[in-house]
Amino acid sequence: MDHLLAGDVGGTKTALSLYQRDAPGSYRELFTAQYPSAQYSGLGPLVRQFLQEATSAHGALSVRAAGFGVAGPVEAGISKTTNLPWLIDASMLSEGFGAPAALVNDFHAVALGIGELRPEEFRVLQQGEIDRAGPVAILGAGTGLGEAIVLPTAHGLQVIASEGGHVDFAPRTQLEVDLLKFLWRRHHRVSVERVVSGRGLWALYDFVIDAKLAPEAESVRNQLASEDPGKVIGEHALRGTDLACAHAVDMFISLYGAEAGNLALKVLPHGGLFVAGGIAPKLIEKLRDGSFMRAFLDKGRLSSALERLHVAVVMNPRVGLLGARKRASDLADS
Repeated sequence: MDHLLAGDVGGTKTALSLYQRDAPGSYRELFTAQYPSAQYSGLGPLVRQFLQEATSAHGALSVRAAGFGVAGPVEAGISKTTNLPWLIDASMLSEGFGAPAALVNDFHAVALGIGELRPEEFRVLQQGEIDRAGPVAILGAGTGLGEAIVLPTAHGLQVIASEGGHVDFAPRTQLEVDLLKFLWRRHHRVSVERVVSGRGLWALYDFVIDAKLAPEAESVRNQLASEDPGKVIGEHALRGTDLACAHAVDMFISLYGAEAGNLALKVLPHGGLFVAGGIAPKLIEKLRDGSFMRAFLDKGRLSSALERLHVAVVMNPRVGLLGARKRASDLADS
């Protein structure tokens, strides 16, 4: 009996699941837990706690293989996470529970997970056309901004992990030039992730207040100090209860669409462009109101090339975990 361990390791939270594989492609979820990443010194201690909890719930278990999607670059099975002070080594993890372990970039895992989803787990923003032999592009905002490319080959899918979220932020309007100056005073270098991410949403809110585009509500500022800022700003914007939050989210959606269009120009993903990450499903109604796609298509002479692409939002928040499970299953069979 195969037991597979899968993990989605993010800067804010880490989700772990233990699956029983009854047959190739057939899985039964045995135990799942989520942990605040920053409360642990590394992935090893977190996995040990998870396995102890799983054993308490189900009795003695043996792991056949493990796969982890990690928010950060992965080289030779080692990752220094981008938004956590962790150094993760697949070989050391493997020694910890006596089974082979694989690390992939978190958006590599998302790319693998997309193939595990059902059609109803997507929301289409632009139908376009899908060429199954064409490349696929994926991006998604959460704690940071992840991007990946998938190339179909004769030997299966080749996933090209990327740190494209850290490219330079390029403003398109005078307002965005002012935003760049505002953030440059804070950081000196401004990446796209500074504006298209959960932290970016908070930065946009601060800019809206600083630029006097909308008044600051004391109750919202108090919430931001004690709760998840991205969640607070998004919820107020969706409910229409704070003008500054609404303005920040409108800017965020447009910037998100623009970066998706930038990625599309670089890849020409005739196999589809997919928007993943934790934020998109929560703001799906805003993503579908037209502003995201207007920014996506606003590429001058190349706009017509993007009009033919299929663009969809991944609604399943566990897509990275499913991709990590796929990697563990492939490792178990190798």
